[in-house]
Amino acid sequence: QVQLVESGGGLVQAGESLRLSCTVSGTGSTMYLMGWYRQAPGKQRELVAATTIGGYTNYADFVRDRFTISRDNAKNTVDLQMNSLEPEDTAVYYCSARKYSIGNSYWGQGTQVTVSS
Repeated sequence: QVQLVESGGGLVQAGESLRLSCTVSGTGSTMYLMGWYRQAPGKQRELVAATTIGGYTNYADFVRDRFTISRDNAKNTVDLQMNSLEPEDTAVYYCSARKYSIGNSYWGQGTQVTVSS
């Protein structure tokens, strides 16, 4: 059974940094696609950043060079370094992973990030 476990959320002030980590277990191979999504109250879940096994990365426009996604293929982990956090970044952040280029995605339980002004 594939499991995704996130860590690293918390409460910070505007301008500060947080690092989210996600570990994928229960899979027999490295995940093709790993990424982070977020969902703020009353809003739809949206992509923050994603990276493929080959190293291609994709960022949402609102990241604006503040966030960096990185992965360790050997450990099946993916991190999200978030700098210059803004109150608008407050949301539950979810780790997501997909074993192949197409198909279903697996999700973590989410970790709360709260940025105070």
